[in-house]
Amino acid sequence: MVMRGSGEPEQFGYLLLPSFSLMAFSSAVEPLRAANTIAGKKLYEWTLVSMDGAAVTASNDIDIMPDLSVAIDKRFDYLFVVGGTGAEKIKDPRAINYVRKLSRLGTTIGAVSTAPYLLAHAGLLDNRRCTIHWEYLDGFREDFPHLEITDELYEIDGGIVTCSGGTASIDLLLHMISHSHGHDLATHVSDWFLHKQIREQSEHQRMSLRFRVGVSHPKLLGAIQFMEDNLETPLDREEIAEAVNLSTRQLERLFRKYLNSTPRKYYFGLRMQRARILLRQTSMSVLDVALACGFVSASHFAKCYREFFGHSPRRDRAPES
Repeated sequence: MVMRGSGEPEQFGYLLLPSFSLMAFSSAVEPLRAANTIAGKKLYEWTLVSMDGAAVTASNDIDIMPDLSVAIDKRFDYLFVVGGTGAEKIKDPRAINYVRKLSRLGTTIGAVSTAPYLLAHAGLLDNRRCTIHWEYLDGFREDFPHLEITDELYEIDGGIVTCSGGTASIDLLLHMISHSHGHDLATHVSDWFLHKQIREQSEHQRMSLRFRVGVSHPKLLGAIQFMEDNLETPLDREEIAEAVNLSTRQLERLFRKYLNSTPRKYYFGLRMQRARILLRQTSMSVLDVALACGFVSASHFAKCYREFFGHSPRRDRAPES
């Protein structure tokens, strides 16, 4: 990352994509403001950029007015592309050419939330470790199987930074503040935002399975994890029970008691939810989605999908961009 002279503020640019996440953006810029205030001097300056210089509407319908468009030349130490809803469909050549040009000029290029899609389309993630928001991980991996994609909070690999978004942007910026101006300032900024712990980049994005599911029985959690790890090639009830050292009857009893479901119904729901994500976030065919979720034919998948969600898979099909 960039190291500047003692009196020279670091220059940050933020390219806001349509329907960007305001949470991810705020978390990526507010730590800089706080660092300036706490330090009593301007350590950082930032500029907002849009494709055409017009206001950009966030995913929560709040409009943000940028300072300039991608057509205007301005040098940055860091340029962060901020994504949100629908960023996987954005292949605007203006944005792609902009990030490529700044990367060639030596700017560190970052992508927050779903914006790694844009960097992937620009070829900037080739041969780099990268991450993306957990909800988009499956689709991102399907669309770009050649990339090294992790589920960590953020990744810094040479001149490319990717961040899963949300409050993880705070942790990334605190890391950057600590790198440039010391750990004490970073912890002061963290404390100011009631951010009790600066998370390391290696921490996983999602809360533990125990909290997500709302149960603590270790063997039930083990069975659910085993299901989540085997969505493409579904396992039968006996295999799942054997993996967690239970009888099939014990397994059925745990699912009924804690989840008011059966192992088969719960497993089927996991596969359906993954299918919906792939349909919405990738250009995979319905057949390919079906196969990726453990179905042997598109017709059987479509029938199951319609029964589960009340409409056909094509209704959730990601439109061509």
